[in-house]
Amino acid sequence: MSDHGMMEKEEIFSKVLRAGRRTYFFDVRATKAGDYYLTITESKKFTNDDGSFHYKKHKIYLYKEDFSEFNEILKEMTDYVINEKGDEVISERHQKDFKKDEFDSEDQNSNSEPVKSTGSFTDINFEDI
Repeated sequence: MSDHGMMEKEEIFSKVLRAGRRTYFFDVRATKAGDYYLTITESKKFTNDDGSFHYKKHKIYLYKEDFSEFNEILKEMTDYVINEKGDEVISERHQKDFKKDEFDSEDQNSNSEPVKSTGSFTDINFEDI
């Protein structure tokens, strides 16, 4: 139990996707009634001025009754992106010859806006639900 009397939900099945500064956690959990639901958590690492770091987390709760439509829309959206832009990553951050030092200040920017914009990528942060 935590300090607030809330019991942490037991994870039934979990997978982790590490993607640069972001990590995505996919966790199957159980409701009080014994049914299952899915949580998707994005955890993003930020570096403080003193060299220490912290994480910001955003979570989505997805229940079984929404799985089918969620899957259909996710597939439609990902297919659209691939069909329109291909599967090659064009963001500077993902280029093999990207020089990290040019964008270090972006990592420490408190309002999460890029310091240097390429005009081709928008970083969207979702608030907790």
